[in-house]
Amino acid sequence: MTPDPFWLVFHPHPSKPTFTPPAGAVDAHCHVFGPGAQFPYAPERKYTPCDASKYQLFSLRDFLGFSRNVIVQATCHGSDNRALVDALKVSHGLARGVATVNRDISDRELRDLHEAGVRGTRFNFVRRLVDFTPREVLMEIAQRIAPLGWHVVVYFEAADLPELWDFFTSLPTTVVVDHMGRPDVAKPVDGPEFERFVRLLREHPNVWSKVSCPERLSVSGPRALDGERHPYRDVVPFARRLVETFPDRVLWGTDWPHPNLKDHMPDDGLLVDFIPDIAITPELQQKLLVDNPMRLYWGD
Repeated sequence: MTPDPFWLVFHPHPSKPTFTPPAGAVDAHCHVFGPGAQFPYAPERKYTPCDASKYQLFSLRDFLGFSRNVIVQATCHGSDNRALVDALKVSHGLARGVATVNRDISDRELRDLHEAGVRGTRFNFVRRLVDFTPREVLMEIAQRIAPLGWHVVVYFEAADLPELWDFFTSLPTTVVVDHMGRPDVAKPVDGPEFERFVRLLREHPNVWSKVSCPERLSVSGPRALDGERHPYRDVVPFARRLVETFPDRVLWGTDWPHPNLKDHMPDDGLLVDFIPDIAITPELQQKLLVDNPMRLYWGD
C-alpha cells in the first residue's frame, strides 16, 4: 500500500546515542505499522503510513541500548489490534501493549488481549487523527478494563484540557497522558497553561505523564548547541519539571516511527540523548526508564 504523498519515512540510519540507558530500560511509547499486506490499515483511517515492522522496531531497540518496548496501537489500524498482538507475541515477553478497543468487544477478547500482553487502552481526543467518540462510551470501556488492572492512555492538545478535565479525573483507572499534554513550549513553563497540567498531576495521583516527543513540541528544533548533542532545548524545562516533580509517574518513549510529522524526521539517537537533559541524575533515569514502566506494564 502506498503511503500518503507527503509522509515522512523514519530515519534510515539513526546515530548511536552518547547516553547509555540503565540496564533494563524500556522504550515506553512506540508503534508498529502493518506491514499492510499482512495487517491491512483501517478503512476509516485518516492517514496511510509507510510500513514499520516489529523486526525493525526490535532492531532499533537493541541499537539504542534498550531492553523492552511498550507498543501503542496506531490510529491507522483503528481497533484492529492484530499487528500489535503479533508484535507482542514475537517479542517473547519483552514488549507490552496499549490497544484500541470498542464498546462491542467481548470479555473473551479482552482476556485474549491481556494474555497477549496488553495492559491499557488509548483514548484519542485529537480530532485531526480520529473521529469523536462519545464520552459515555469511553467511560463504559474504562469501567470494563479496570478489573483487568489496565490503564487508560489519553492523547489531547493542551488547549483542550479544561474541557476534558472532569472526564479525565472521573476515570476509574490509572491515566497516562501522552507527550505532556502537548504544551505550547513558546509559552512560559510556569505559565497558566502548563501550570494547569502540573496541577492535574498534583491533585490526582493516578495521573502519569509521558515526557516524550520533543520533536513534536519544539520550536527551536533538533539543532545542537556548539556541536554538542543537546537537541530540542526549548522542550527541556517542561519535561524536566515533570520528571523532578513527579519522579514516580513519568515515562519516556521514542514514538518510533514518528507518525504524521510534517517538518523533519528525528534522529532516534538524538532523542535518546535528550534523556539526560530532563532526568539529570542516575536515580531519576532509573525511575524514568526502568522502575516506572516495569511497575506499570510488568508489575503483574
